Amino acid sequence: MTDKIVVTHSGSFHADDVFSVAALKQILPSFTLIRTRDKDTIAKADVVIDVGGEHDPATDRFDHHQRGGAGERDNGIPYSSFGLIWQKYGLAICENDQGVANALDAGLVSTIDAIDCGHVKGVSEGISLSQTISMFNPTWQEDSDFDSGFNEAVEFASRVLTRFIAGAKGSINAKAIVADAIKNAQDERVIVLEKYTPWKKTVHALSEKALYVIYPSQSEQWMIQAVPVEPGSFEDKRPLPKAWAGLSDEALQDETGIEDAMFCHNGLFIAGTASFESTMKMAALAIKE
Repeated sequence: MTDKIVVTHSGSFHADDVFSVAALKQILPSFTLIRTRDKDTIAKADVVIDVGGEHDPATDRFDHHQRGGAGERDNGIPYSSFGLIWQKYGLAICENDQGVANALDAGLVSTIDAIDCGHVKGVSEGISLSQTISMFNPTWQEDSDFDSGFNEAVEFASRVLTRFIAGAKGSINAKAIVADAIKNAQDERVIVLEKYTPWKKTVHALSEKALYVIYPSQSEQWMIQAVPVEPGSFEDKRPLPKAWAGLSDEALQDETGIEDAMFCHNGLFIAGTASFESTMKMAALAIKE
């Protein structure tokens, strides 16, 4: 797929057409982008996005503005041009990893589709990624150079898309690592990770008994962190002992009897020592508390 002509509409742009072009940049080595509403140009294009009144993935037509739209997901969120592009090319963009492609659709693509189609139920309040993309349009007080703004928005969206893919891959890999740590734990209440790995969602999904997670930090400390009662909660199943709150170095060492204890957060959700063995001692003390 080289030397293609890609067409989308001219004028004001939105996140769906911007991210559609950004997605194509992931899989097309090169293409010429034309922003127009001229019917003859649209008819001759290899790929048409968000214009033309036609959805036909076999001929790379990806519009959703025609009567009846272009379908919807099982959860009721309709497809915009980005979702239609993702249906055909998302798996290839994610290097044939279906799990990553599904995660991108759930976390990024479907939200942009929902906002573009006015299906905002369940979309978080506050400034959205779609609104951020729209800010690349010139304001009424600026020269109306929509094409330059569109190109800038595509570069921004390309970077966002790349980071979303990296994040999805990391999340999937982390789930497998944490699941193994839960399975291999000597004490079901204490989960040990050989390196820091995002763990909260997997621990909550797979372990009802876990109270603490132990892992090395980038600062070469070993950390013990309490497991929240539920994802996103600031309440922990079993906070660290109250007597440790806000202590560090000698004060914490005297309180715990652990010679290389380094700190305990005043909120009693995390503490650290200089060694794995000492952090395991902290876990044992916290469990007995």
